[in-house]
Amino acid sequence: MKFGIFYEHQLPRPWHDGDEQKLFNDALEQVEIADRLGIDYAWEVEHHFLEEYSHSSAPEVFLAACSQRTKNIRLGHGIRQVIPGYNHPARTAEVIATLDLVSNGRVEFGTGESSAELELGGFQVPVEQKRKIFMESVEQICNMLAMDPYPGYQGQYFDMPCRNIVPKPVQRPHPPLWVACSQRETIRMAARLGIGALTFAFVDPLEATEWVEEYYSIIKSDECVPIGHTINPNICMVSSFSCHQDREVAAQRGLAGFEFFSFALGSLYAFGEHKPGRTDLWAEFEALKKKQLDEDMTDITSALSGSRGGIGTPDDLREHLLKFESCGVDQVTFIQQAGRNKHEHICESLELFAAEVMPEFKAREAERERKKMEELEPYLEAAMARRIGMAALADDEIPVFKSLGRKVSEESAQEESIYERPAAG
Repeated sequence: MKFGIFYEHQLPRPWHDGDEQKLFNDALEQVEIADRLGIDYAWEVEHHFLEEYSHSSAPEVFLAACSQRTKNIRLGHGIRQVIPGYNHPARTAEVIATLDLVSNGRVEFGTGESSAELELGGFQVPVEQKRKIFMESVEQICNMLAMDPYPGYQGQYFDMPCRNIVPKPVQRPHPPLWVACSQRETIRMAARLGIGALTFAFVDPLEATEWVEEYYSIIKSDECVPIGHTINPNICMVSSFSCHQDREVAAQRGLAGFEFFSFALGSLYAFGEHKPGRTDLWAEFEALKKKQLDEDMTDITSALSGSRGGIGTPDDLREHLLKFESCGVDQVTFIQQAGRNKHEHICESLELFAAEVMPEFKAREAERERKKMEELEPYLEAAMARRIGMAALADDEIPVFKSLGRKVSEESAQEESIYERPAAG
């Protein structure tokens, strides 16, 4: 099983000068440490206007900075907003390819459509059509990355003339595709499209088993028709994270941050209301915690069950992760930067995890991956054969585009010739 770290760049109120700068610089240092320790992935979200919960509105900039401070860790857009209202498909293709070049081929291309009203409304994305727009965009971005030239497209939600999108990525035909999944139906969609599933839902191992089995059963079935030019059969699940030799210290350092993560997520996506620039999620969270304090603190072992199982001693984490490994989960990525979790505690947790927990999982990973891909190979070949791709243009079919200067010059000359003609009769 592989491991990743995950960033929302959370910054609870109150804010002070320099807080955001420190937040980003600390995260860069954490990614650098994770790379040195052999952690496999660093995932970065793209969110807009979600104050306190996520200050990561330009993930390509952060990941590019990470690329220059690391050597091996995979750099994941978890996710890039691909709907044209957020990012034009051609711009997404250019960003992904450029990041792949500067990172020497380490990009993971996670895609998503968002379900937060603040984002959708801010960019005037129609909620009832967003899934269809997402599908159209992902397919065409893959074509833009892989085809030379891109033939052009007249779709339902955006049009694009023939152009050759440059640069092209290191990973051909394009970096591995993923999609953010918070519901089981999206897991099914990921499998049908041949996309890796980034499951941003906190599920217990029993439920994880069902999700994994269904995902791979669809990958192996006739339902799988890849949306991209290659298939990425992988399922990743998120976990809380705080590791210390003393369970109570691990909880003191990481539990409140994870609880704030869950509270803010619920408030912004499900049950809350938000006044831009004024709502104080941290204050609301603390008020709720005050009401629940007695119940929450009576039994730390109970408090750390289920989705909080990534918080504890190395043995606690080992037990937690072995359950996901036994389910067939390919990757677990940790929410370690949440709420007011401290930078130095995050770094200490990563060091301890890498020293005492990760090695045994790493030792099994290569053989597990080999067996998985060997089993899937005939199914992946059959799925790719079902894919109907965009037809490439023959050389004589590629349109010619005149430069603006030439067009203006020729139009002016044409107008002059009309005025210079002798009058009839």
